[in-house]
Amino acid sequence: MKDALAIHRALLEWETVHEIVRLPIALANADELPAVLGLPPARCLVTRVYTCDDVHPGHRFLAGVIVRAGERPEAEAVRVAAGARAVRPAQADVVNAVTEYAAGLVCPLLLPDDMLLLIDQDIVDALPEDDVVYTATGEASTALGIRLRTLHTLCQAKPVDLRHASPGPPAREPHHPAA
Repeated sequence: MKDALAIHRALLEWETVHEIVRLPIALANADELPAVLGLPPARCLVTRVYTCDDVHPGHRFLAGVIVRAGERPEAEAVRVAAGARAVRPAQADVVNAVTEYAAGLVCPLLLPDDMLLLIDQDIVDALPEDDVVYTATGEASTALGIRLRTLHTLCQAKPVDLRHASPGPPAREPHHPAA
């Protein structure tokens, strides 16, 4: 399983300024970050993983969606953004196996290259790029602090409007982490 040390090593390799924060209490899931860190939910990001049925019957793929802690996007908005026929939250065992992170504590970094990664456009628009945001590391006792711009650049998540589920061009392109 991936953890804070794997993330820290990758970020050092990429010469990226970051902080691994030791938490005073263990997290059950990333939605607890604001309470544990004493920060507003807008500064704490959660990566939710969805199983998507492709437009081609019989094919499935996973999509990660980066949202503010405590937020759960409407399934229809995720479906439209991912260009899928149907979506549902991925089962914990699937999340664990595919991402190599503990389900509920998925970091948006070091995800599989073929996994679609989206970020709520509101996050990108609302926070200054140099603001530090916090996200899970795959383990219950740590969090990653990193500038929003840096995180967005490294994970290459596609910004999408998750508030309005209007049909548009599908976002079905895998992300490729910067190296």
